[in-house]
Amino acid sequence: IELEPVKLLSTEDHLEHALAIERRRIRLGYEQVFQNLMQESNKEGDYYTFEEKDAVSTDLTHVQSIELVQPPHANHHGNTFGGQIMAWMETVASISASRLCRSYPVLKSVNMFKFWGPSLVGDRLVFNAIVNNTFQNSVEVGVRVEAFNCEEWIKDQARHINSAFLIFKTVNDKGELFTFPRIKP
Repeated sequence: IELEPVKLLSTEDHLEHALAIERRRIRLGYEQVFQNLMQESNKEGDYYTFEEKDAVSTDLTHVQSIELVQPPHANHHGNTFGGQIMAWMETVASISASRLCRSYPVLKSVNMFKFWGPSLVGDRLVFNAIVNNTFQNSVEVGVRVEAFNCEEWIKDQARHINSAFLIFKTVNDKGELFTFPRIKP
């Protein structure tokens, strides 16, 4: 179906249209970043000649953290601040990535961050992070967040409230990008 062009009548219409174009450009940029990462992982070279025995097991990168949501972590309705959850997610993902590079990784981007449901004051939040893949100079860490209130904790009935993929890079003392080892899922 061919759509008619949008008629921009006011200054506000022009501004909204320009913002929509920019959002689209950014979304398409994410696709290009993903394609670049995939091409980077398929390049030939010393990095990609690791034998399977030289690969690092992802089991070594698993990190779990538990946080108790307290009043300072929540708004006046008792819902946990999204930024607080993001900060906790970055911390646990950073620890996971650091188990590969034995250094302090730097957050490069956050992809597919989703709020699946709320958490409240008094909930216990369980953060699970593990390295999903390594690329030549970056590493992707997947984080899943589950919430439990007191009853759910006793019954082991988790509520999946957040997920995200965090991409990290690391530089050495000379400012050069660190090359991550291959991983074995």
